[in-house]
Amino acid sequence: MDAGDQPKGNPLKPTDDVSCEATTLDKRVSSLDDAIQAMAETRDFGKHTKLRRVLEALRRVLMQPDGIAAVQARAQALEEAGLFQETDWASPEILIPSLAGPGLHSADADTVVIEATSELRMLAVARGDFAHPTLPAEDARQFLSQVLATNLELLFTPPTEAERTQQGRTAQLIRDLFRHLADEIGYDSVLDNLVDEIWRILRQRPIQVEAVQSLITRIAIYRNDPDIALGVSSGQGIDRLITSLFGTTEACREDPGIAVFRSRLEAMDAGGLQYEATGFARAMHDTGLVSPYHAELLRFLLREGDYLLGEALGLSDTGRNCLLRYSQLVHRLIEMAIHPQTAQSLYGLALLLDRGILYEPPVVPALWRQLALDLAPVAQERLTTVFGEAPGPQARLVAGVLSMLGQPLGVGQGDNPTCQSARALSMWAYNDPDYLLQVVAWAARDDEILMHFEGQPISSKDSATGVATTLPMDLDPVSLLVVPHLDRIYAEMGRRCAARPGDPHRWVNPEFHGWWTARGFHINVDVATGNLIDLDEFLRQFHASYHPSYNGEQPLIHPQPAGIAVTDSAGRYVGWHAITILRAAPDPQAIMRVYFFNPNNDSGQDWGDGVIVSTAGNGERFGEASLPFDQFASRLYIFHADPLEHGEPERVPAVDVARIINYIERSWGTDRLPAGSLQAVARPTSL
Repeated sequence: MDAGDQPKGNPLKPTDDVSCEATTLDKRVSSLDDAIQAMAETRDFGKHTKLRRVLEALRRVLMQPDGIAAVQARAQALEEAGLFQETDWASPEILIPSLAGPGLHSADADTVVIEATSELRMLAVARGDFAHPTLPAEDARQFLSQVLATNLELLFTPPTEAERTQQGRTAQLIRDLFRHLADEIGYDSVLDNLVDEIWRILRQRPIQVEAVQSLITRIAIYRNDPDIALGVSSGQGIDRLITSLFGTTEACREDPGIAVFRSRLEAMDAGGLQYEATGFARAMHDTGLVSPYHAELLRFLLREGDYLLGEALGLSDTGRNCLLRYSQLVHRLIEMAIHPQTAQSLYGLALLLDRGILYEPPVVPALWRQLALDLAPVAQERLTTVFGEAPGPQARLVAGVLSMLGQPLGVGQGDNPTCQSARALSMWAYNDPDYLLQVVAWAARDDEILMHFEGQPISSKDSATGVATTLPMDLDPVSLLVVPHLDRIYAEMGRRCAARPGDPHRWVNPEFHGWWTARGFHINVDVATGNLIDLDEFLRQFHASYHPSYNGEQPLIHPQPAGIAVTDSAGRYVGWHAITILRAAPDPQAIMRVYFFNPNNDSGQDWGDGVIVSTAGNGERFGEASLPFDQFASRLYIFHADPLEHGEPERVPAVDVARIINYIERSWGTDRLPAGSLQAVARPTSL
């Protein structure tokens, strides 16, 4: 039989493909409807027995053309049948947009299917097709906009080879899903939400901005692609972000490349160079981002004199005085560390000079030591593996030192359980920079850090494993080398306290962080049972130690380590976490707030019950998070205070204490205070 003799129903004919696909979709949708009905008719305790059938039916429908829309139309039926019951997706009103991407990239097909179905549930709510009892339509639309904004590559780029290998056909399904979501809610809102999110992160001035730079770069590419319609009105604040990296001044407006930019600088007179210098400095301090062109300008200006260097760095009077006083050192730091590939450290250098820490006698010779430091082979290998060959590992490390000394509140722990070590690095950069430089020298040169615990030495080489089970890789250059050592020492200190009654942080924190950690120790959780204890006394002592109205108006002198009970946006207990209390002061609205450092990379979080951590707009300095005093106290479970400074705990109004206890009872203390009996199930294990 030749082609002309083929029957009309031959599936090889393109004209029959659509009808064939429609028939397949209809059959699979029918199977899905049957599975949904079976789950709906099953009692709650038995719904898990129907889950496999529903997930498999969903996967088969989603893989078909128009299958995504079919699942969207059944979103309400799926939820009411119990698909999301007793899962992380059970309460859509508390889902976090940043977690959707990892779910969709999961190698587990079931996770991808349920995450995709959850997104389609959100879309049904956003469109008004599903009147959800706990999720307003506008909140659902906002959620989807943020999911799309933080996963732009799923909208505009095909699956990578790694994705195809790991996820197979599911990788393309995810992209089809994202295009469907974007078509339904519009691209304008996606970009607007992305811009807002970028600015929110940048206001915290993190050291690591690679993710933000990558987002801005992708947006710049997409905006110039005629095949991608982002909308003419979308992303109103994006131009400032794009130009801060790629077209900051006239000499680099069209992003000509470093070589062309350098040739233009060589042709400029002093006036032109000053115009370039002030333009770059203004953009840097506005956004916290540094253009590679700015780094090239700074290297060029080394031969032009310190006045223009100060202009390019945007220095205050303090910073300019430091530059003039220690000109030789600053020039050498720029020659060694500031390159287009390490441009971001230029911001750290500017802030380092503005802090005036070069006037502390040990800092200048310690920086000269850093410049001449011979790195251990393992340190060179780690830096090269993570950051590449150019510039070399020594330059990368010096650049990292500049960033950390300039931005002590920009340190992040990455995706690692090492909040104690990140907090220590931040605290030393903030409060004891010459000790930080000593620790960096030990780790980088000797591949060892030696600390003491109650007079006995602890070597990071001799210590067993730390809290982290694998070597952290997603860190800044200093943290990359130092954190593994600190993590092992911290864990060893904890092991040496294991037989002691009470919480080990009573002894570990002062020995690990420094002498300025107050020896008075307060905790509201009984370690042996997990019960909440002495809440009234705990809260009164916290007020007497930190609240200006009850501690004699004494500002906090040294930053203090503290432990908080982290809760999610529903107020449910998540875990224990290490933070640093920096100060307590009234905000611009005269509300007393606690300002603190959180090493978890993004301090702006919703902890439930109206406790929303602020990072800007309430008197925060760059890198600080804050909460009203009572809300902060409601999540606090450990703090240190000087045992010889008593304050006035008896003056704290009972109504204030009761209000904080109510916050605790409604959140992380809910299982610890059943009917007021102080029963608890969890015990603190680590900060």
